[in-house]
Amino acid sequence: MKICIINGPNLNLLGKREPEIYGSLTFEDYFSSLTNRFPSIAFTYFQSNIEGELIGKIQELGFSYDGIILNAGAYTHTSVAIGDAIKAITTPVIEVHISNTYARETFRHQSYISGNAKGVILGFGLKSYELAVQSFVI
Repeated sequence: MKICIINGPNLNLLGKREPEIYGSLTFEDYFSSLTNRFPSIAFTYFQSNIEGELIGKIQELGFSYDGIILNAGAYTHTSVAIGDAIKAITTPVIEVHISNTYARETFRHQSYISGNAKGVILGFGLKSYELAVQSFVI
C-alpha cells in the first residue's frame, strides 16, 4: 500500500510554531515514528508553502497511490483549486488538521477540501495523521 502525506503552508514549522496548538514535535520526527508503526505501508511525504506545488503533487499521485493524507493548512479555507484537484483524481484523500478548526477563528470553519475528500479528521493533534492511516488499512 502506498500513502503520501501532503502538508501545506507553515507545517514545516511544527515543533517551533505555536506549540500550545501544534505541539513541540517536528513533523519529520513524527513521520519517522509513523512509518515505524506501519512498516507494511510505503509512505512518502511532501510539504510546500506554495499552492501550485500542492496541486501538482496531488495530480502526480492521484491515479497511482492508494491514499493521500492532506493537511492543506490555511489553503483549506481559501483554495477552490486544491478542492478541484482532489475532485479530479481517483486516489482517495483524507483531510486532516492537527487542531480542531471549529474551535478556532470563524474563517477556519470553511473547507474547500471536505466536500471532495473521503473523510475529515481534526483536533487530535498529530494523532490525526495516524487515524487517517488507519482509515486506509481497515
